[in-house]
Amino acid sequence: MAFNLIVDGKTAHAANGSRENSPEEPAVILIHGAGLDRTIWQMQTRNIAFQGRRVYAVDLPGHGYSEGPVIENVEEMANWVIRFMDAAGVDRATIMGHSMGSLIALDLASRYPERAESLILTGVAEAMPVHLDLLAAARADEPLAPELIVFWGLGERAQTGGHPMPGLWVHGASEVLLKNAESGVLANDLAACDNFGDVKERAAKIICPTFFVLGRDDKMSPVKSGQRLADVIDGAQVNILEKCGHMMMIERPNEMYKALRPLIF
Repeated sequence: MAFNLIVDGKTAHAANGSRENSPEEPAVILIHGAGLDRTIWQMQTRNIAFQGRRVYAVDLPGHGYSEGPVIENVEEMANWVIRFMDAAGVDRATIMGHSMGSLIALDLASRYPERAESLILTGVAEAMPVHLDLLAAARADEPLAPELIVFWGLGERAQTGGHPMPGLWVHGASEVLLKNAESGVLANDLAACDNFGDVKERAAKIICPTFFVLGRDDKMSPVKSGQRLADVIDGAQVNILEKCGHMMMIERPNEMYKALRPLIF
């Protein structure tokens, strides 16, 4: 089940896992990556909701069903998430992000420590520069941009087919989701990641419990770089999913569930 809130006078869309919840339940905010939307979290959203949590898988402005315009930098995206939390009546939450969403989550926790109960970062690295060819293709709205992301992003196992959910083709579904984004959205998001720079400065300010879920075969945010980022955060824990690339939420949903279970279930 999805719902709308008004943030900055615009419609903000989110999914709650098709379950009625209570304001007393712990909250979890899920933030998607570049060019994506809340549906990338559809398996995790329902899992979390039915473990007695308020879950909000958000569509960032200009993504999915949330009204635009898109926000041009990571810091302002983090500010928007805070305003979404205010509109939803959420004082503190576990903040979980993927890729660009992890940068948003990390920046939020570094500047608003009172709002982050804990932090879960997936598909993230100490810096996330974007290849010039990918940036150029995205700015030209060429199909090559989503195709490159899927080719680089998925692990070998996901590239060859087969999935625990019958009928789900990870490669095709990922490509279609990226291609369904409105014109300019993917280019905007990739530029935001590219311009964010060295993430470690923000990471050094994190004081809440922090957990990383990384894909062993992730070519977009390599494990070694993610581990170096984790080393900056006091007490951060790292879980590495084997035979998994950048899109771990849909590539390896069962393994993702096992990784998250001791953290928020």
